[in-house]
Amino acid sequence: MLTFRKNITEKMLRTLIIDDEPPVRDTLRGLLQKTCPRVNVVGEASSVKTGILAIREKAPDLVLLDIKMDDGTGFDLLNHYENINFKIIFVTAYEEFAIQAFGFSAIDYLLKPVNPEKLAEAVNRAELLHQNEFNIQLGALRENLQNKGKQNKKIILKNLESIFIINMDDIIHCESDGSYTAFETSDNQNILVSKNLKEYDTLLSGSGFLRVHRSHLINLKHIKRFDRHDGGNVVMSNGAQIPVSASGRERLLDLFEEISA
Repeated sequence: MLTFRKNITEKMLRTLIIDDEPPVRDTLRGLLQKTCPRVNVVGEASSVKTGILAIREKAPDLVLLDIKMDDGTGFDLLNHYENINFKIIFVTAYEEFAIQAFGFSAIDYLLKPVNPEKLAEAVNRAELLHQNEFNIQLGALRENLQNKGKQNKKIILKNLESIFIINMDDIIHCESDGSYTAFETSDNQNILVSKNLKEYDTLLSGSGFLRVHRSHLINLKHIKRFDRHDGGNVVMSNGAQIPVSASGRERLLDLFEEISA
């Protein structure tokens, strides 16, 4: 079992648990005590209303926040704050609920029943995350949730130097670079991110992106033409020529046939 990584500082992470199910709160408290020795659980709340009061009283560094509660949602709670000065790990029993939006925004969430190792990993990331960085990610999440079903959602891309907030429509293609992924955008940015292409294939495949090669994921909106020669290449809106594998060619031709039907 993964244990929460200790930092060189001795400051404890003041943590508040907000969930409308007492057994879940008990489980989270127990798991935090076992796997996250630097976490200090300073309180609990069971609703949006009591959560707002607890945040005011306890001034937490971190909140484990249930998404759906009897009197509203975790997002209803957050709407009471113009400025968020604590980190959040969302907890949900609904795998389909906003999961894609969390992925786009690089916000941590935990599925019930909570996995101890994933909890420890999420807490560790929360401690290392700067508040301003978290607020940028939270802003992207809120915007994506408000634009549910609409076009041009935003995705957060991060590397050691910068945080990029990118309209997904502006991504032309993604290319594997070992354990990294390079994003090419319509404004000529090339952003290298320390996640592999498989992760982005899983995240973006339902949003107009297609894996045409083991090393290439393309935005279908940016296809200019498909050249059949030499096994096949897709020419993108910026002139990039993307090789197409045999399986990618089959998926692409099926898609063209579906569009033209």
